[in-house]
Amino acid sequence: MIRLLVGLGNPGPEYEATRHNAGFWWLEAAARKLGCSLLPQRSWFGLAGKAQTAHGLVWLLQPMTYMNLSGKSVAALARFYKIEPQEILVAHDELDLPAGQLKLKVGGGHGGHNGLRDIHAQLGSADYWRLRLGIGHPGIKAEVVDYVLRKPPQAEREQIEQCVARSLDALDLMLEGAMDRATMKLHAKPPRPKPPRPSAEGEAAP
Repeated sequence: MIRLLVGLGNPGPEYEATRHNAGFWWLEAAARKLGCSLLPQRSWFGLAGKAQTAHGLVWLLQPMTYMNLSGKSVAALARFYKIEPQEILVAHDELDLPAGQLKLKVGGGHGGHNGLRDIHAQLGSADYWRLRLGIGHPGIKAEVVDYVLRKPPQAEREQIEQCVARSLDALDLMLEGAMDRATMKLHAKPPRPKPPRPSAEGEAAP
């Protein structure tokens, strides 16, 4: 089961609405769904809270260390409560997916994401779960830093928020540890529209 939910972002009002804070948006939505308050916790270097669920106690964490030191916060809480990497789910912005798409995966590289890079280093493991929230890519590598630290257009923000809301439909499965079922639910494509019914015999087709 998942015992720690983490959302990545940068603290401060100047970063609040930027693409790089999509993980924060997700964690705040998860906290609302679970009825959990996120409060400053000096020991964990972030905002944290806990919720009692049908599957046990789960911690929620927003590191306030800035993105490139996210692992300092995650590792501090995980070590204190003896939470294993495979019991951690990290929600983060993902350049390699268009806005409105998401992927659930476990393990693998950090893909250049500084938050994941530090979590890898501080946990000493890549074997934690990631909820990758698509934000799109500017198309030019040199523009990535400015792109992730800018606010998305309203239509794009709405796509990301819809993606966040859809992902929470699988939150209970993730907390249960039914990751295969959660993955199927999250990765399912919307049903294709049904083809038009054939014309009745003798009826002229339009």
